[in-house]
Amino acid sequence: MTGHAYNSVRRCRTAIAKAIFTVGTTTALGACSAGDQTGDSGTPTIAAPTAEPVRVALANSPQSATAGIVFSYDATKGGTAFTGTALRYVVTFAPSANGLTATNGRIGGAPTVAGFTTATIVATDASGASVSNAFPIVVFSADLAAPTLPVTPYTYSDATSPLPAHFTLAVGGGRGVGGSVVAADNTPASNVTTDAGAALGRVLFYERRLSVNDRVSCASCHQQQTGFADTARLSRGFDGGSTGRHSMALQNARFYTRGRFFWDERAATLEAQVLQPIQDATEMGMTLDNAVTKLTLSSFYAPLFQAAFGTPDITSDRVSRALSQFVRSLVSSSSKFDRAFTNVTTGPPNFAAVFTPQEQLGQQLFNGQAKCAQCHETNAHLGDDVHNIGLDATLTDVGAGLGRFKTPSLRNVEKRGRFMHDGRFNTLEQVVEFYNSGVQNNGNLDGRLRGPGNQPQRLNLSQAEKDAIVAYMKTLTDDAFLTAAKFSNPFPR
Repeated sequence: MTGHAYNSVRRCRTAIAKAIFTVGTTTALGACSAGDQTGDSGTPTIAAPTAEPVRVALANSPQSATAGIVFSYDATKGGTAFTGTALRYVVTFAPSANGLTATNGRIGGAPTVAGFTTATIVATDASGASVSNAFPIVVFSADLAAPTLPVTPYTYSDATSPLPAHFTLAVGGGRGVGGSVVAADNTPASNVTTDAGAALGRVLFYERRLSVNDRVSCASCHQQQTGFADTARLSRGFDGGSTGRHSMALQNARFYTRGRFFWDERAATLEAQVLQPIQDATEMGMTLDNAVTKLTLSSFYAPLFQAAFGTPDITSDRVSRALSQFVRSLVSSSSKFDRAFTNVTTGPPNFAAVFTPQEQLGQQLFNGQAKCAQCHETNAHLGDDVHNIGLDATLTDVGAGLGRFKTPSLRNVEKRGRFMHDGRFNTLEQVVEFYNSGVQNNGNLDGRLRGPGNQPQRLNLSQAEKDAIVAYMKTLTDDAFLTAAKFSNPFPR
């Protein structure tokens, strides 16, 4: 070996040793390969180490916390959340810290109230370059619990809990014969009710986690004991605000030929309707993405979604479908009225056997002189359309247009406590008197509520007749439905 070659190898070995000590093997090998090349001075050129750029390597996922309970989380993931050298970390919170603090990427503290807090961690390297990663910290209310579900699942589907015969056969009730509800069924082929789907929907219906601060659920405004209506004139939202209209009763919502929902029918389907209160700024105050995040962080939901839809994936579409299945399962069919159909397959209903004379008179008036059955049809006493019923001479709410509003089923009407889209009446007696003598004249009044000379109807009912109509409507109360466990709140109270 010549002297020049020997010196070159020696310098290369020295460079390797220094490089290994300072920057690691990869850079050192690069220096050795360059060591055979010398500049004018004969000294080998050693490549300067290249710092890895700062970037997000492992993004933080949504985190769960509980109000009033100490929370601790390392947003650096033990230094693996970001690449780079000599990193410094700063965490900020929005819209507020909510009782949380952070030091060098580690978050701690006891959050004060339920809600969403967005944590943003910024990693900055020695050169001043930085990158950030934002993620939600979902703070749940401390009083939330998992649902208690039966060992033997409840039945909801038509296969396991079929409709009664007088709901499917053209007999009795409504407009004389033709009492079947089948033609009014708005269940889409893409979302037929299943036992597992409705069971999930029941949990979601009573789920306070679907409101931004865990205070209200669908059931807050639609209570089982009232036929899934609200006794308040206007319902209260998550922050105490009032809804724009009275909460409509939900029983027998499955049966409405037009298939639209809300008093003004702004939702084309039940699947569309059930998601709107969740997103309403007054009612529940959530976004669908945030709702899905909260459900995903609640461990008991994955098995319920698996049972209902075949995989544990939680999506807003599946939330919509499950809620709709539960609402469509709310069929009221075991009232005093229904008991007259004991032998429906062999003969007409025997109302005389179950009704008092007063109730029989009320039924006759309901189907005849009072004209109630013109809008409340079938053996489920369904609404047929939207109507302007003359509540006001001058419109204060256009509803579905021209002052028209959806007509609900009369099942369990006795238990509602408030009536009409604005909840203006609080007794059935007031409702009957309105139709008897209070219908107001306006240009869009439904023709069925006009009398001689095209004037608003005046029924001229006696007090006994008005009392009889009220008595008949009370025969539509279904105590079994109002107390059925399968429709009740599954969460501990």
